[in-house]
Amino acid sequence: MLQGVLKAVRTGIIVFDAEQRIVLWNNWVEQHSRLPADSVIGKAFTEVFPDMTDGRTHVAITEALRNNFASLLSQTLNKAPFPLYSTPADAAAGARMQQAVHVMPLHVETLPRHCLVQITDVSMAVSRERKLREQAVELQSQSLVDGLTGIANRRRFDLHLDHEFRNAKRNASPLSLIMIDVDYFKNYNDNYGHQRGDECLVQIAASLDRVLNRANDLVARYGGEEFAVILPNTNEDGALQVAEAMRAEVESLTLAHAFSGVAEYVTVSLGVSTLTPEHLAKTSSLVRGADRALYQAKRSGRNCVVVHADTSTVRV
Repeated sequence: MLQGVLKAVRTGIIVFDAEQRIVLWNNWVEQHSRLPADSVIGKAFTEVFPDMTDGRTHVAITEALRNNFASLLSQTLNKAPFPLYSTPADAAAGARMQQAVHVMPLHVETLPRHCLVQITDVSMAVSRERKLREQAVELQSQSLVDGLTGIANRRRFDLHLDHEFRNAKRNASPLSLIMIDVDYFKNYNDNYGHQRGDECLVQIAASLDRVLNRANDLVARYGGEEFAVILPNTNEDGALQVAEAMRAEVESLTLAHAFSGVAEYVTVSLGVSTLTPEHLAKTSSLVRGADRALYQAKRSGRNCVVVHADTSTVRV
């Protein structure tokens, strides 16, 4: 009965005596190690597993025999300690199965203490966990990307602005924000159709993104036909240069707009705000300044950049 059970269980079982010699090697271990029991019975741990000598598993076996101490080896730190393989192809490739290993002292009547090592194949569970993590990362990524244009969405903008605002506070460095609106976009949609309107936004988003070349700069779709650009460690002059480059880049697309009140092509208006945040400053101050500058750009004829200052708004 015992032999039948040991042969049937889908778990590896190895028993070591007080001298760390193998006294039991069940069928599951035979199958996945490609080593028959009669080739290892009576041999020492270090002889069968020389590469594992003094490793975490060997130490756990020693502790179980010497101090009656049980161990569950961390799967994170010991993913595949034993040379066990799920398939012959894995064995040929040297791809070990993922393992959970439990080392337990074993008391046998009239004999010195033995040690039981139980090995479980957790490859499928690890694979599922990896896929779940990848799916979670993918979902999180998708939740931060605008579905139409492929650039950052409003949520990503809010998170990035908060992060860079705190950095600017800590480092006493300037932070700039550009708010951008597509001129007469409603007229474009009404006359060319929403599909053409979507295509127009995609091209504008790509053109704005091309202007940026620093890792922490971010262009996001703020909402509808409005975009926003976060420029960390950038003063007013630097932000003005970026804004003007973006205005020119969109204009150079030469997307026909026969229903614009400012040009024959699609254009954008931009408002710039720069702030070196003090202790009590809030992101709303920066956003409000850029909004005001954008409003002034529209009132001033559109297809232009306006820089907001604390005391005045100056058109450029």
